[in-house]
Amino acid sequence: MVPHLKTALTGPLLSLEKHLIHEMANIEHWFRIQWLEHAAPFYASVDLRNAGFKLAPVDTNLFPGGFNNLNPDFLSLSVQAAMVAVEKVCPEAHRLLIIPENHTRNIYYLKNLFELQNILRKSGLEVRIGSLDTSISEPTTIVVENNKSLLIEPLKRIKNRLVLENKTLGNFDACAILLNNDLSAGIPDILKNIEQNLIPPLHAGWASRRKSQHFKAYDDVVKSFAEFIKVDPWLINPYFDHASGIDFHARQGEDELATKVEQILNKIQSKYKEYKIEHEPFVIVKADAGTYGMGIMTVKHGDELRNLNRKSRNKMSVVKEGLEVSEVIIQEGVYSEECINEAVAEPVVYMIDHFVIGGFYRVHTTRGKDENLNAPGMHFVPLAFETSCSTPEIDESPLSTPNRFYAYGVIARLALLAAAIELEVHDPMNQ
Repeated sequence: MVPHLKTALTGPLLSLEKHLIHEMANIEHWFRIQWLEHAAPFYASVDLRNAGFKLAPVDTNLFPGGFNNLNPDFLSLSVQAAMVAVEKVCPEAHRLLIIPENHTRNIYYLKNLFELQNILRKSGLEVRIGSLDTSISEPTTIVVENNKSLLIEPLKRIKNRLVLENKTLGNFDACAILLNNDLSAGIPDILKNIEQNLIPPLHAGWASRRKSQHFKAYDDVVKSFAEFIKVDPWLINPYFDHASGIDFHARQGEDELATKVEQILNKIQSKYKEYKIEHEPFVIVKADAGTYGMGIMTVKHGDELRNLNRKSRNKMSVVKEGLEVSEVIIQEGVYSEECINEAVAEPVVYMIDHFVIGGFYRVHTTRGKDENLNAPGMHFVPLAFETSCSTPEIDESPLSTPNRFYAYGVIARLALLAAAIELEVHDPMNQ
C-alpha cells in the first residue's frame, strides 16, 4: 500500500488522517475495485499540500523527472512496481527504449534518467535511451556522477518502428517505448503512428493534456470516494475553474479571469467560515498546460490581475519551450504547514503503476506557505523511512506517527486514479 515514511509534519494527527487510517481496510478494497476498472498510468508523481485543516493534490505529473531525489532505500519497491507495470503493458517485453527530455545539459535531469534506467534494468529489461534532440547525431556518453554515465543515442524511424542503430552495441528494436518527455513543444512526427507500445500515450503529453481536465476527473473521483468514507470532499479537493482566450501581453481576458478568481475566493471564504479557519483565502493562477513551475502566480484579490505590471505579465505569458499562455487554471491555494529547517516544504509522492514507491520534499527557503515552491532556489530532501518501522510490528498502533503518511498515499492514489480516467476520457480512440 504505502511504505512507512517520515513526514515533516510533527503535530497531532488530524481528524482527517485518523479517519483515513481507521478506514484503511475499506479504502484499500475501494482502490482494488477501481484498479479492476481503470488502468493506472505507468508512472506518475503528485505534489501535495498539507494545510493542517486540508490535505490536497495541487499537481499531477505523468512524466516524473525526479527519480534521483528518491531515497535509495526505495529501490526494491520501485523495481517490484516496475515489474508489474511492464507486465501489464507488454508482458513479453525484453527491450525497453526510453525517450527523454532534451535536457542534455541539466545534470539533475540526467541523474533522474540514470536512476530511471537503473530501476527498469533491475526489473529484468534491456534498456537504452534514444533522444529526440537533433543535436544528438551519434551515440553520446555523458558522465552524470562518479562512476555513473549515460549512453544517449539518436533515434531512427524505420517504417512504423523506432530503433537505435549502433555498430558497437548492435541495433536495438524495443517492444515498448517509455516517454520521459512531456511533449510541451508538441508531438514530433517521428512519434506519430508508431506500432510499438508507447507509454504513457501521446495524449498524456502537454501538447494536448490540460490541468483543468485532470482536476475535473479528480473532482469526480473525490465525490465518489468522499461519499464512500463519509467525509467532506472539500477537505481533500481544491476548488478550481478554467479561463481561456487569455493574452497577458494584450491584456485580453483579464477582467473575466479576475471575476472567476473572485468567485473561487468567495467559495473558499465560505468554507473557511464553516470550519472557523482564520487564514486569508488565496488562489494559484497557472498555465493550464506545462510544468517546471513557469507561468504561476499567487492571487488574493481579483484586482491583482486587473492591475498586473509588465514584469508580471511577461512572467505569466510564457511557459516551457517558449509557448505562449492562452489558457489558465484557477486553483484554490492550499497552505503548506510542513517545514524542514524552517523552510516551507511540500511532499511529492512517486508511484509506478498503482504502487506508492516513495517520494521527497520540495523545499524552498525564500518562499512562503502560500506560494508555489516549484521555482528557482528549491531543493529536495528524500523522504526517509521511520527507523522503528522499516519492519513494523504487527501490533503497532494504527495512529502511530509513521502511519500518518498513509493519508498522503491515499490522496496521491486518488490523483493517480483521476489521471487514469482522464486518459481514458481523452483517448482519441474513444472519441
